[in-house]
Amino acid sequence: MRLLERIIISFKTYQFRDLSVRRLVSLKTYQFEDQREAFVEALLSEIGSEKIKLVFTGHVDHGKSTVIGRLLYDTHSLTQGAIDKVKRIAAETGQPFEYANLLDAFEEEQRQGITIDTTQLSFRTQKRSYVIIDAPGHVEFLKNMVSGASDAEAAFLVIDALRGVEEQSRRHAHMLSLLGIRQIALIVNKMDLVGFDPSVFERINAEMTGFMKTLGLAPSFCLPVSAKEGLNITEPSSELSWYSGPTVLGALDGLTKLSDDQIAFRLPIQDVYKFDDRRILAGRIESGRVSIGDEILISPGLKTTHVTSLAAWLDRDLKGSAQQGESVGLIVSDEFFNRRGEIISLASQQAPIVADKFRASIFWLGKRPLTVNERYKLKLAASETQAQVSEIFHIIDSSSLAPLPAENQVRQNSVAEVEITLQTPLALDLFSHHKATGRFVIVDHYDVAGGGIITNAQGMEKTKHGFVMGQIQARCEVFEEYYYNLSRMAVSKVETTDLYTVGDDVPVEGRSYRYPNSFDIIVFRDDVAVRIRNCKVDDLVPLPDFSYQHYPMVNGRGFALMVNSSRDWAEAKADYENLTSEKEALWAQKWLNFNVYRFIAFGDNV
Repeated sequence: MRLLERIIISFKTYQFRDLSVRRLVSLKTYQFEDQREAFVEALLSEIGSEKIKLVFTGHVDHGKSTVIGRLLYDTHSLTQGAIDKVKRIAAETGQPFEYANLLDAFEEEQRQGITIDTTQLSFRTQKRSYVIIDAPGHVEFLKNMVSGASDAEAAFLVIDALRGVEEQSRRHAHMLSLLGIRQIALIVNKMDLVGFDPSVFERINAEMTGFMKTLGLAPSFCLPVSAKEGLNITEPSSELSWYSGPTVLGALDGLTKLSDDQIAFRLPIQDVYKFDDRRILAGRIESGRVSIGDEILISPGLKTTHVTSLAAWLDRDLKGSAQQGESVGLIVSDEFFNRRGEIISLASQQAPIVADKFRASIFWLGKRPLTVNERYKLKLAASETQAQVSEIFHIIDSSSLAPLPAENQVRQNSVAEVEITLQTPLALDLFSHHKATGRFVIVDHYDVAGGGIITNAQGMEKTKHGFVMGQIQARCEVFEEYYYNLSRMAVSKVETTDLYTVGDDVPVEGRSYRYPNSFDIIVFRDDVAVRIRNCKVDDLVPLPDFSYQHYPMVNGRGFALMVNSSRDWAEAKADYENLTSEKEALWAQKWLNFNVYRFIAFGDNV
């Protein structure tokens, strides 16, 4: 193949999405006239290689930046210009040359002697490419580490052999666990300061391994090194002859990277278009691959169909498959109601989790504290819904990683492990399985105030009371009874366990309620409307498909919705979609009336 053709194919195939600026600069050192083939081979090797993102972290002064600097230096991953710059600054300041300064992006940072912001560097081994995220270690800069490390697939935690495991080391491990990172290697640095004593290494290894076990983690490797002396970084060391494990470079290549074939297909629907007789589900593929003929699953509705074609503006652009990173339009064999935010997966692969509650690690940036039971807007991929924090398990101050007392608020710049309850069930994934569909942002009023990753979620159980039709379900309490207990002078509610489907008779009259024979039940939290006609369940309709038909309306608890026209319905729905906790009572006062179809019966034994 001619040289020019190979370059053009490379650009069309990869479009340099993952090609680092540093590697592009180094590739420019090839002279086209004399080293054309070498240039192409380096170019193709870079853009076609597997890549892992990893974070280095550790207590301040434990030598984390020195480990990275030495690794880059010994693998010849730095330009001579970068090395000369560090030497020049060291000479100007009267300081010795430090490998750690090779990482600092700004001269001011080098003069201060600390790493302020998160730095990302790329280098490669014979096996694959890496992006190293150098996370700051000083306590006042740890919040930068949170944002830097959140996209990492693996982590290296550096511990000073002389100082041993310190509180900051444990807090970093805890933070990595909250970020969902499961591949964590320990580097015991400065072994030269303890005379390369194996007992020191074993003690630190045992202590840190035991602590990580309490977090549900186990170190992938534990490596003794002396970064300053370059021992066990890229080559084994005679001073560490008692150690038989890999070098730092070997441990890097021993990390696990999921191939594209192992990552399940995910396509969040961004919009639905209709052209002629074509209905196109459009979005960006976040992971995996899809081909014509594939059976797909659309969640959370759990509808299955087949891909008949991939849309294209021009016939010449038509193709049979698409993969991660591409924006596509799918044309499918069956027409369903589809909406923005639904997630398409392959029916043959693991499906997203459909949940209305999940556990998450969050980082809160909002000026107002994140408060339990406060209503917020949550955005995940292309979907959004109202949400609230139902429980706070742990709070950590991001500036020091010190644990804070458990309370019902998370204050600005704090990290917390929480349970989040959604108003509408969403399709989602654990962050450790799928990053794009396992992370979210929280909007407080009109500001993005926080973000998080999903660490645990259980699929929704079938509703045990209410209405169900296929995969559509509506939890509601329209047939529960309200009693006034004379002896306790309090109102009590008696729950029902009845479950109804289309065609079932429903009890429109009870001791504390009396509904019309035909009415509509609007279950806002499940985004479903239930049509009752002549005392029977007539249909369950997704709320976006529902239209006002001049029947009386109640909410999911049987309170009358004061809606008397299509205009009223549009206004009530719009008000609800923009609801905040401060306006909830105002919305109920405006649109709900308890006394129309409900009343309170007396009941001493309730």
